[in-house]
Amino acid sequence: MGIGHYIKDIGRGKDGARALGRAQSADLMGLILDQQVSDLELGAFCIAMRIKGETAEEMAGFLDATHARLDKVHTGQAPTVVLPSYNGARKLPVFTPLLALLLAREGVAVVVHGTATEDKRVSSQAVLAELGLAASGHPPSVNAGEVVFVPTGILNAGLERLLSVRRVVGLRNPGHSLVKLMNPCDGPALVVSSYTHPEYLLSMSATFALTGQHALLLRGTEGESVADARRTPAMDVFKDGQTRRVQPPQEGSLVQVPNLPATDALATAAFVQRVLQGDLPVPGAIALQVQHILHEVKP
Repeated sequence: MGIGHYIKDIGRGKDGARALGRAQSADLMGLILDQQVSDLELGAFCIAMRIKGETAEEMAGFLDATHARLDKVHTGQAPTVVLPSYNGARKLPVFTPLLALLLAREGVAVVVHGTATEDKRVSSQAVLAELGLAASGHPPSVNAGEVVFVPTGILNAGLERLLSVRRVVGLRNPGHSLVKLMNPCDGPALVVSSYTHPEYLLSMSATFALTGQHALLLRGTEGESVADARRTPAMDVFKDGQTRRVQPPQEGSLVQVPNLPATDALATAAFVQRVLQGDLPVPGAIALQVQHILHEVKP
């Protein structure tokens, strides 16, 4: 069974394409995640959706299919935070591991998941490996005060295949938003998500509101789910379909962060260790983000 009948609807160009309903979108994404589509169909889907753009109903359906198919991380009753990490570092160090370890130090279970979508960026996985935290080879359990890194392919091989299309065609597809919206755990968790462009703020906010998920959304560092250490971004919390702005954006010029490391994994890991040991202060924007997250998961 293919997805040609769906491509006919979504592939008619920006003005002629028809948006799918939530149930149709769930069926379509289910076929993709179950790897029941050819490479040609998968590429056509990605290009068609890139041109058309995703609606909140479509993303909600994609999430329905994804949540039904993930090999989920077991969290027990621990307060849990999910940190998607797919963009990595290009110009600035990737501080998602720092955020994860600061939260774990406060007794939170932290699940970082991701996969490299570009070879030239430094990933959270590489930094965590330098810190002695290896990627999990199977769907793990996580306890309070722990950090685990779960590769996307462990959660669902079809989802990793969808993301890998970017390496061939050079363009993002719905999978890149999907992984920033999903909860890969078998229990409640706060999903800390980020966007890179204003249009994704609108679409991701609408999806979080529609699905009723518990999430914190911000414009992160180069697409990562951690605040830019140089300037505090706006932060919004979503829960049960309601939205609250918990942090206004910082105005003015960028703050100079002392001892900011190079972007390579070794230098970033060394900086993280110095912060955790108290030799360097936690960057102010990240400290505020930690406070907001803890307020949501440990009220």
